[in-house]
Amino acid sequence: MLDSLSIKIIRRPLSTGAKLLHRADITANQTTLFGFGIGCLAFPALVLEQYWLALVLILVNRICDGLDGALARIQGITDAGGFLDISLDFLFYSLIPFGFVVANPEQNAVAGAFLIFSFIGTGTSFLAFAVMAGKRGIENPVYKHKSLYYMSGLTEGTETIGCFILLCLMPAHFATIAIVFGIACWFTTLTRIYSGFQTLQ
Repeated sequence: MLDSLSIKIIRRPLSTGAKLLHRADITANQTTLFGFGIGCLAFPALVLEQYWLALVLILVNRICDGLDGALARIQGITDAGGFLDISLDFLFYSLIPFGFVVANPEQNAVAGAFLIFSFIGTGTSFLAFAVMAGKRGIENPVYKHKSLYYMSGLTEGTETIGCFILLCLMPAHFATIAIVFGIACWFTTLTRIYSGFQTLQ
């Protein structure tokens, strides 16, 4: 829901950072892999209940996720790069709630499982429509420079980052935050399935 707004805010600083990385001969795919590696380090930080460290690592991961796209627009958008980016993004999104579950399984297991379950819904509806939109040549006018169709919804990347930040700041309330956000994700999934089916039909 907020991605179209947040993109306008961060576009210029990401473009500036991408130009500096390009001059240093750093590629978009290298940035994607580096960001994913940093994001994976958030998992042991969460398990050890080092929530501030985990928050920093999550934010660095998300900055890299913005930079790799900005770099790709300079160096040339590729299907391989888009595939790598979206695959590692969804793995990262699932890794964060899993870290909270391992840190405190007695309190967080059910809510964490529900949140990951909800991510399956948003992820599959997003990717399934992107495949069909690609086959039909359907383009999203808001996200013209993406390697695949970005289907909007109530919970997008910006909201997910906000949820992760909130979880790190208030880990004792993980279960409540995870369930509320999971419900919002299922609203996104259902609306995407409905609108996607109507569009393709």
